[in-house]
This record gives sequence, C-alpha cells and structure tokens, in this order.
Amino acid sequence: MRKIIQLEDIQDYEWANDWNIIVKLFDTVNRLKELFNSLDVTYLREVEQRILSLNLEKYVCSLQNYIIEKYS
Repeated sequence: MRKIIQLEDIQDYEWANDWNIIVKLFDTVNRLKELFNSLDVTYLREVEQRILSLNLEKYVCSLQNYIIEKYS
C-alpha cells in the first residue's frame, strides 16, 4: 500500500530541515567566537571580532525569525 504524501508532511520536513540549518548556524557562530578568543591580537582586532560576531548573530536571528514566519 502506497502512502499518500500530504502537504503538511512536506512542510514539516522542510521546516525541520530549515530549523536544523539555523541551529547549525548558531553553533558555527559560537565556534567562531571560541576561535577568536583563542587568538592573541590587539585590542582593536578584538573589538572588530566582537562586532563581526554580533553581526553574524544578528543575521542568524533574522533568519530564524524568517523561518518562524514562513511556517506560521
């Protein structure tokens, strides 16, 4: 007997896939911050790294909000 694939099943799969990507992006940003912390650089470089990290976090948050709105 063949299972009929419903639209909800496809949307659930797409949502789960998109959400896993968002989680991986947050993990990647956290890993990048850890790597930055292990560097011995000047104060200005540290500030630039923090700004970059914050901007990446902000971008991933905006993607997260987009995914939430997309599947609401």
